[in-house]
Amino acid sequence: MRLLAKIAASIVLLLAGAFCVHLFSFGTANATAADTDMDYQRQFNERYRIFSLSPPDDLSFCGEPVPMHKLDVRERLDRELLVNTYWQSNTLLAHKRAHRWFPVIEPILAREGVPDDLKYIALIESGLTNVVSPVGATGYWQFMKETAIAYGLRVDEEVDERYNVVRSTEAACAYLKSAKAKFGSWAMAAASYNLGPGGLDKQVGRQNSKDYFSLLLPEETARYGFRILAMKAIITDPERYGFHMREKDLYPVYRTRSVSVTGPIENLNDFAARQGTDYRTLKLLNPWLRDIKLASVKGGVYTVLLPGDDFDKPVEDE
Repeated sequence: MRLLAKIAASIVLLLAGAFCVHLFSFGTANATAADTDMDYQRQFNERYRIFSLSPPDDLSFCGEPVPMHKLDVRERLDRELLVNTYWQSNTLLAHKRAHRWFPVIEPILAREGVPDDLKYIALIESGLTNVVSPVGATGYWQFMKETAIAYGLRVDEEVDERYNVVRSTEAACAYLKSAKAKFGSWAMAAASYNLGPGGLDKQVGRQNSKDYFSLLLPEETARYGFRILAMKAIITDPERYGFHMREKDLYPVYRTRSVSVTGPIENLNDFAARQGTDYRTLKLLNPWLRDIKLASVKGGVYTVLLPGDDFDKPVEDE
């Protein structure tokens, strides 16, 4: 009996010891996991930083002063600066595309007597891509069909000049100059570009004011001018907002040659081959050609862009 009792006691002691070891191991494992999570959180807090921004104290739009002394104006600009600064992928693409297309747009604005700042309208309207909005606004300048035709652009199944950067920029200049003459400032002309002259005229009449920064406008139009200002601030001073890019990171201006077309082209694919290129590249450079043919030039002359000899040459090789 004593032997059995000793054996039983030994078994109890072994079980108790094993249980203690288990408890100790479990506690240690949990403590290690907790320490790892805390360490991870600590590293996250030390390494990850999101900063508030400091809007510029002095800002102008097309030479017109922006009333930055107003609390409401500063906060509206702050919103758009934050949105565009921390939507990094979108703003990086804006930088890259602006490097390609602003050199095309800027001389047209200068020639037409329109302030350079208005190029940012195309940037915020389309991201400098030939997008089509849900309501049918098309191209870099997002013209509706009726407005485009009213300002001299050809829009049909074969040719849609809303996709032509040069022609649509010329039309946008005409629109903006007309709006400036009607509403008295370039800020109001930009608001008209978004809301339409009729819609803006209604608000001017109701509120007896032509000051964009004082008008109570629909949200999209109220934000519109500040989206332009924010993109101008970030594009002109990217490092202030945390964007660092090398020249070779930016999209280069297309190196092209041009040919004048005065007569019909039965097949654009064959035309591209005769010009030493392919249909895809032809349409990349001339997205305003909307069909496989150009049966009618309607008595005009069309400038067709074709790849130059160094079209595919990398920037860093220059």
